[in-house]
Amino acid sequence: MTRWGLTIPLPGTPLPAHAELVRALPGWGYTDVWSSEVSGADAFTPLALASVWQPQLTLGTAIVPVFTRGPALIAQSAATMAAAAPGRFVLGLGASSPAIVEQWNGLPFEQPFQRSRDVLRFVRAALSGEKVSGDFDTFTVAGFRLEQPPVERVEILLAALRPQMLALAGSEADGAILNWLSAEDVGRCVTAVANPRARIVARIFVCPTEDAGYARSLGRRLISAYLTVPAYAQFHRWLGRTEQLGELWRLWSAGERAAAAAAIPDEVIDALIVHGSAADCRTLLGQYVTAGVEVPVLAVLPTPEVRTVEDLARTLAELAPAAGRR
Repeated sequence: MTRWGLTIPLPGTPLPAHAELVRALPGWGYTDVWSSEVSGADAFTPLALASVWQPQLTLGTAIVPVFTRGPALIAQSAATMAAAAPGRFVLGLGASSPAIVEQWNGLPFEQPFQRSRDVLRFVRAALSGEKVSGDFDTFTVAGFRLEQPPVERVEILLAALRPQMLALAGSEADGAILNWLSAEDVGRCVTAVANPRARIVARIFVCPTEDAGYARSLGRRLISAYLTVPAYAQFHRWLGRTEQLGELWRLWSAGERAAAAAAIPDEVIDALIVHGSAADCRTLLGQYVTAGVEVPVLAVLPTPEVRTVEDLARTLAELAPAAGRR
């Protein structure tokens, strides 16, 4: 069954102002809220608040970086969220990026695949109540046991971009979290996961405006910031966009930031950013579901039409799957 998620916090909206919005989500057809952790809110606090504001929702992290917290602390935070929302919490883990790990947190970004695998294995064991000791490839743990392991099993997903990590998500996690891809890209990722029982979650950037110029201008800024990160660049080379994005990467490496953004073709923006009327956006989101995404998670971008919380509420209601059935 398809679930429908929303990324929180929403941009430009204070966290306390989310309370009424979150309470309304099930009535509009949303089943999930998922956090992100970049340079705004942390991954857990918005979900803790949402667990009180609306106890019907499934709560997920997308993602908790495996480098910026110790393995035991990740397990503790996950167990706490699982206690606050029994049976409704999903832990999403991921490698994150050198900028977040090294430049912002002063930690080495080394062996991201191995670190992700090791944290996944450790947290899985710790959440089951085991006493964990051992030499993992990227860290050593001696005698850790959660005081209060979750009563119900916690689903663990892995953010994955390329074949090795996608295969790990299918073989050792409960599924994969995808990001920055088109509906047409989903099938290739699902094939690489290679597990028909794996849950496929995708964060999808949605710019609900009929002003295509605005949406593409915003999309250029976002794409130039994200797809120049080495992991995302390699992901899109694997997806077959070397010719379309080669000039972006060349100019970005040369320090010509504005020219790099301008070099992104409109068709790439239109593939990676869902935009248009609310009805158009719902249709495009449905293509991700048809391609194999079980949980589309909308990352709603700001638009000129949304100036107040009331505007935002109306937009979220119009984007929701229930709106298409009225």
